[in-house]
Amino acid sequence: MTQIPKIDILSLNLKELEGELLKLDEPKYRAKQVYSWLVKGAWGEEMRNIPLALRKKLEEVFEFRLPKVKLKLVSKLDGTIKYLFELIDGECIEAVFMKYEHGNTLCISSQVGCRMGCKFCASTLAGRVRDLTPSEMLGQIITAQKDTGERISNVVMMGIGEPLDNYDNVIKFLRLVSSEDGLNIGLRHISVSSCGLVDKINDLANEGLPITLSISLHAYDNQVRSAIMPINNKYPIEALLKACQGYFEKTGRRISFEYTLIADKNDTQEGAIQLASLLKKYIKSTPHVNLIPLNEVKETRLSTSKNVNLFKNKLISLGINATVRRKLGSDINASCGQLRRQTKEENDS
Repeated sequence: MTQIPKIDILSLNLKELEGELLKLDEPKYRAKQVYSWLVKGAWGEEMRNIPLALRKKLEEVFEFRLPKVKLKLVSKLDGTIKYLFELIDGECIEAVFMKYEHGNTLCISSQVGCRMGCKFCASTLAGRVRDLTPSEMLGQIITAQKDTGERISNVVMMGIGEPLDNYDNVIKFLRLVSSEDGLNIGLRHISVSSCGLVDKINDLANEGLPITLSISLHAYDNQVRSAIMPINNKYPIEALLKACQGYFEKTGRRISFEYTLIADKNDTQEGAIQLASLLKKYIKSTPHVNLIPLNEVKETRLSTSKNVNLFKNKLISLGINATVRRKLGSDINASCGQLRRQTKEENDS
């Protein structure tokens, strides 16, 4: 006899949950009660105002996919917390909790691994295993809030995976996480990073979601970008920047361009001049470039602090708004992908 798979309850919105509970002959108002517990990370006996009979029905019909904390590293420098989360199938992902003056930010993963192949990224070195469900993205936030006892007010989708390569699940996650009935994190406080899937950027522009879109650019011409980011062979820089301008025209939301500085690859003064010229050609609003000093992995070399500052100052002198990302958790390898990879290598050895 084939067993009916359980429903992933945390991936449901409130209306969908109401429909499922009606099938179980439960009144509609119970859905809101159940939902309020789910977003707190509560299940089973923890849902104190839910009748025992309903709790038993829930456990029979639904599964609650909250990740477990497998490893937790806390920075002695700034209190940044790096989590290695274990999912229901034993796969692991990472998230990073960061404190800022404007509130707490969690950098979350959207996939187990990544297939984009960017040469400077530890997340992609072993390829993509699978996509995360909306519940597994929500679960990272819920688990971090339970563990720290603090509210997360900002979410950055810059962890393991390419969010737009998991498009449908990410869109549902964005609607769930911003719901007033759920975690109620404003979409303007959420940033989604992409290496440049042009077709999905065009789709995203039509979703009506006022998120911040961050583009991992990392190069000033197609030759350099294709060498470090294989996606550029499918979507060249010109097509990507046209899509970015179209996104801005439709949404009014400024795009941030991420630029990881790699020694002897893209961190020269001439590179800064070419980058400024490229952005001015295609982006009509004032471009913002977020310079990222590379977190070192075995396959790449760091750009020096001197080169980082020279590159930033050159961009500013050419009329480009440029900042250097504040590096948090440097003593715990807070860049996503490093901890999962290290743990996997240790388990395989």
